[in-house]
Amino acid sequence: MRVVMFGYQTWGHRTLQALLESGHEVLLVVTHPKSDHAYEKIWDDSVADLAAEHGVPTLLRNRPDDEELMGRLKAAAPDLIVANNWRTWIPPQIFNLPARGTLNIHDSLLPAYAGFSPIVWALINGEKQVGVTAHMMNDELDAGDIVVQRAVPVGPADTATDLFHRTVDLLGPIVTEALDLLASGRTDFTPQDRTRASFFHKRSIEDSRIDWAWPAEDTERLVRAQSDPYPNAFTHYKGQRVRVLKASVSKGVYGGTPGRVFIREGDGVVIVAGADAHRGRNHGLVIERVRTDDDIDLPATEFFQTMGGYLTDRP
Repeated sequence: MRVVMFGYQTWGHRTLQALLESGHEVLLVVTHPKSDHAYEKIWDDSVADLAAEHGVPTLLRNRPDDEELMGRLKAAAPDLIVANNWRTWIPPQIFNLPARGTLNIHDSLLPAYAGFSPIVWALINGEKQVGVTAHMMNDELDAGDIVVQRAVPVGPADTATDLFHRTVDLLGPIVTEALDLLASGRTDFTPQDRTRASFFHKRSIEDSRIDWAWPAEDTERLVRAQSDPYPNAFTHYKGQRVRVLKASVSKGVYGGTPGRVFIREGDGVVIVAGADAHRGRNHGLVIERVRTDDDIDLPATEFFQTMGGYLTDRP
């Protein structure tokens, strides 16, 4: 098949690598210019550089809405477009252009977690597995028929970084399998159950702010979901922002006001957590390691030298 690719960052890089190794002809690559956005500097292997290494023509675009791009696509006459981590809407005149349509690769188990940052949101929400879906693109974002889908389990100590590496390693096999199915002429793919669909927005700094009214179990997952190199979950102590690098749910049950720096337990310091913590039925969050705003990592037992006082969501 004659293939055009739309993609960006490591997800697009791995997808392009699979296309280049597939035996199909890669005619053109469309990718975004480099960005200074915090999340777009993470996992930023260059699609443009990989295309250049293999002599594949490349266009840099923020949005696919100009006449030059449309002209290049029509001239290329692809049998298939493959997209992965393209950050803006691809219009119907593009995704319907190839005879075999457009295959989109999304790092969630669709129809759940359509949209943005699916692994981070899934980990925060306590999902037992995450994965990758190859589906045909249609008028609704991440809603087309499923061609290939694979899952990996989420362990009790897994971070978003762990899950990124496991899911990105699925991209090559998934792209290869999907291309084989499409090249064979298959079109009878699995419609998504839209009653199970969910759609999530992009992450921002506000989404990393710890709310001590959350149960400790939820906050512990937030800390794992915001593992390096992602922007870490953070709180404030005595007016200073403190990033939480490692935490666990306390063994003991602690009552009081959410955010209270309470007592040492194990290798960390217990923070009272949960909206109903005053009832004395909640486990606390044991903070074990922190990072200060001047990028110094410390054991929590060293940072919190005395008990008492409160962690807050604002200075």
